[in-house]
Amino acid sequence: MPIASPVRPQPARRHAAVRLALAVSLALAGGSAYAQVSRSVQVPAPQDTPYPGTLAVHVDASDTRQGIFRVHETIPVEAGKLTLLYPEWIPGNHSPSGPVAMLAGLRLSANGQPVAWKRDKYDVYAFHLDVPAGATRLDADFEYLSPRRGGYEMTDRMLMLEWDKLSLYPAGHYTRDIHVTPSVTLPQGWQFGSALETASQAGATTTFKPVGYNTLVDSPMYAGRYFRRVDLNPGGQAPVHLDVVADAPKYLEMTPEQLKQHRALVSQAVKLFGSHHYDHYDFLFSLSDELAGNGLEHHQSSEDGMGADYFTAWSGDAPNRDLLAHEYVHSWNGKFRRPADLWTPDFNVPMGDSLLWVYEGQTQYWGFVLTARAGLWTPAQFRDALAMVAANYDRNRAGLQWRTLEDTTNDAPAAHRSALPYRSWQMSEDYYSGGQMLWLSVDARLRQLSHGKKSLDDFAQAFFGVDNGSFVTKTYTFDDVVAALDGVVKYDWAGFLRARADALNPPLLDGLAASGWKLVYTDTPSEYEKQYDSRPESSRHMYNFAWSIGLTLAKSGEINDVRWGGPAFKAGVSTGATVVAVNGQAYSADALKEAIVAAKSGTAPIRLLLKYQGNLQTVPVDYHDGLQYPHLERIAGTPDYLDEIIAARK
Repeated sequence: MPIASPVRPQPARRHAAVRLALAVSLALAGGSAYAQVSRSVQVPAPQDTPYPGTLAVHVDASDTRQGIFRVHETIPVEAGKLTLLYPEWIPGNHSPSGPVAMLAGLRLSANGQPVAWKRDKYDVYAFHLDVPAGATRLDADFEYLSPRRGGYEMTDRMLMLEWDKLSLYPAGHYTRDIHVTPSVTLPQGWQFGSALETASQAGATTTFKPVGYNTLVDSPMYAGRYFRRVDLNPGGQAPVHLDVVADAPKYLEMTPEQLKQHRALVSQAVKLFGSHHYDHYDFLFSLSDELAGNGLEHHQSSEDGMGADYFTAWSGDAPNRDLLAHEYVHSWNGKFRRPADLWTPDFNVPMGDSLLWVYEGQTQYWGFVLTARAGLWTPAQFRDALAMVAANYDRNRAGLQWRTLEDTTNDAPAAHRSALPYRSWQMSEDYYSGGQMLWLSVDARLRQLSHGKKSLDDFAQAFFGVDNGSFVTKTYTFDDVVAALDGVVKYDWAGFLRARADALNPPLLDGLAASGWKLVYTDTPSEYEKQYDSRPESSRHMYNFAWSIGLTLAKSGEINDVRWGGPAFKAGVSTGATVVAVNGQAYSADALKEAIVAAKSGTAPIRLLLKYQGNLQTVPVDYHDGLQYPHLERIAGTPDYLDEIIAARK
């Protein structure tokens, strides 16, 4: 599952003045229309015309101690007005998340003389200037100041380099029409992985072949002192590599079985889609307890970040094994095929997120499935992971009473992936896992209607597998999705999808029953769920009592979330409070478990001593149903579609 970028500044505030008129026009590109919106009349709207000349962007990334990226950019220019843009809407982030606040020290010059610039009054991502007469080249220098208090993008052992944060581009052109020659200087001896192709190397500096600016932004680099490149598609038509940077050499080691499973991920994905849309593909994989975790898709690469012991703690870390599959699927779903309202001609025209339940939801579905088909998960681990997702939509998503799954596609620009006080009521990008359950329902219905002859695999090949080898983005609409499903099996797919994506209280669990399984709860967690509790230092691993008393907690006892309407919520427990003691005993996860078990056979409430806002308060929670952990159980006499879904393809 994609992990939020550590730096997410607030978007420029919309000005209420009449002067801030929205300039709206339609253009056609790649067979799709987009709504072009400029937030300031001073910023030229993008046109599908070539920018004259080739920009050069050089990044000095050698200052690992202070975390400063130093940028020098040369831009061919003509005399007159020019607007430079810092990317705001970054593909994959689904929101205006470009960290312009981290840009510092901007200095422009031409013919050796300073050139003054002025930020746009209404758009903080736009910089206006007048190019002096006789100037043919503009030099731009600035620093990108990476985070220094967690969420690191640069450590003394590795770095992630994302070009959208380290470049400016001229307004008024589609980014595919702006050509750039990128180069980078790394610390001496470091190695790197990137989808960019090397043109030359001189010492610690690498110059890459020229690319369109849109391709540059889509081609990040991971580099490090300890690096290993692993071939995941030996002998294949299109090379696929796992480029690993790690905190220490020991974390680079893979067992033969781990190598086999990661290679199977590639082969199973290509068998699923029947195509590929890249010349070569690089998983940029950081294994670090310092560098920020990440999960961001690109067309010919992906940014993937896990803890340092991803390989070395393999047997106890199944919950982290689906990230690579998810991001890889995005090469087909999200990058090659993309919702029409998410395609924009540059990185400062707002995107529309209305079909993220297809873009992310179906990718989440295939991410789970391919992780199992590759052997990265056992069938039991797949079912246990799916049970935890299903349980959220059984007991922990009260927010579906007031908002639809499709409405959660607005969460990224609305909340900027910040922490929410009551996620079960507010919801938070549920188009991922709610969308996953929706597509399980679609898969099961296709199998039912066709008596097992057709499945969502057929849709994947027909929809995402077209135009094998093509890199050109092919957009889609809701009607296109419906038509493709109709092409597999005729049915009222528009009604089926709308009942789940655009209606309150959608039947998101019906796919389980249709697949031959049902959700049950016992007082014993699955082995998979136990692994969430084993590494509570990670933000993805919390002590989970959501389905019983209605709390998730960190190791410290801080309450991460309170289930809306659950027992703890009804007792007045607040998110953000810290549990100090349980029934007079100092807090630990085991102490809370013991109290929940004891309460099942008695009538006394569970007494939580809470510390919140400097005060201590004892809160009695009236709960007596014991520990509750989700599992999947077979429905006797029904077809077992789940086992068919995750069976490796020959």
